[in-house]
Amino acid sequence: MEKQAKRYCMDCGEEIKGRIDKKFCSDQCRNTYNNKLNSDTTNHVRNINNILRKNRRILQELNPKNDKARVHKSKMQEKGYNFNYFTSIYKTQKGTVYYFCYEHGYLQLEDDYYFLVVNKKEE
Repeated sequence: MEKQAKRYCMDCGEEIKGRIDKKFCSDQCRNTYNNKLNSDTTNHVRNINNILRKNRRILQELNPKNDKARVHKSKMQEKGYNFNYFTSIYKTQKGTVYYFCYEHGYLQLEDDYYFLVVNKKEE
């Protein structure tokens, strides 16, 4: 009978006993290992989602009737709106470009004004 090589936990390095295909000595080590493995990606995604949620909240505050509103760029910036993050772009047949953060969107007008809209089809 051939003796099997010792196996060690991928997280803590302890010897593993039990099934041959085990990679971790416990559920805690498995969870810790996977959390470390995914933490950079998870933090990056979490940060972007926080920015998107904040942008949506600001657009909703500035357009309380969920209809249409006209607002100056400085008002949006004052509340912390980040123009670099949005969820989609809608281009009309005429070439007008709307930027959306979920169902709330805006169209850039002249003199740093923005026309706020809500895509009610998403509801």
